[in-house]
Amino acid sequence: MSIELLTIFIGAAIRLSAPLLIAATGELVSQKTGVINTSVDGMMLSGAFLGIYGAYLTNSPAMGFLIAILGILPLALLQAFLSVSLKANQLVTGIGINILALGITTLAYRKVFFENANGNIKSSFGFNKLQVFSTEQFPYLANIFNQSWIVYFGILLLLVILFVMKKTALGICINAVGEEPKTVDQSGLSVVALRYLGVFTSSIMAAIAGCLISLGDIHTFTEGMTSGIGFLALAAIIFGNWSLTKTALACFLFGAVSALQYQLPAMGINVPPALLIMLPYVLALFAVAGLMGKQTSPKALTVPFIRHSN
Repeated sequence: MSIELLTIFIGAAIRLSAPLLIAATGELVSQKTGVINTSVDGMMLSGAFLGIYGAYLTNSPAMGFLIAILGILPLALLQAFLSVSLKANQLVTGIGINILALGITTLAYRKVFFENANGNIKSSFGFNKLQVFSTEQFPYLANIFNQSWIVYFGILLLLVILFVMKKTALGICINAVGEEPKTVDQSGLSVVALRYLGVFTSSIMAAIAGCLISLGDIHTFTEGMTSGIGFLALAAIIFGNWSLTKTALACFLFGAVSALQYQLPAMGINVPPALLIMLPYVLALFAVAGLMGKQTSPKALTVPFIRHSN
């Protein structure tokens, strides 16, 4: 493999792993509070659509990005209300919201960009890549580091959340509520509020990940464009054994495997495309099946908190 192909591969791996990384980081916060937000894929899809639709309405990708974050809040509130307040089955509610998000985004996309298009509507919006390095002077470095600003923003969010979870009182509370919610409640803290915070963090991060796909990479929206990336984010958390740093490494691994579907043909290696597409999902299956070693999830994960009065 030449240096040029290697740097292109590394750049593609970063680009493809970034949405996973952002979504998995937020989802891990939610799971640490005891709530598994299985609607993360639907949240990503909604964020991707809202980003493009907001950019279409305002002719500004930046406004589209903000609209996506604000627009995901009602869906986050619905997920939190069902899973935390009503204590509904978290897996079922997440799947239901995924189906709802797929249906709404598909209907809205067809309505806005086809039925009302009259053949001349603009549906391509997005952010240009940051020119960190000159493509003429430093082409190899440019292949790696010239990414959308949302990629770097996601890495910054990862570092901030890592600091909060490890070094602050809030992080201690988040970790505690997923392990011993009764103890947290007896200390005077609100288990419900902490779990709402986890769900909202997960949803907002998923919307940002969706915007990275639509506004930062493809510059348009297509039906079901997340293609199950949200479920890969869930698998990455299991793969990383609920450790933020290991989860980040798992996301990069999944991204690198996904990048192979573009890299191997360029190297003249003929592999069936379907096999390359399914590789990251095979790794995810191994993780979920427990073949990557003993998994230790938060004790109260998916367990509704019922406050007993004395």
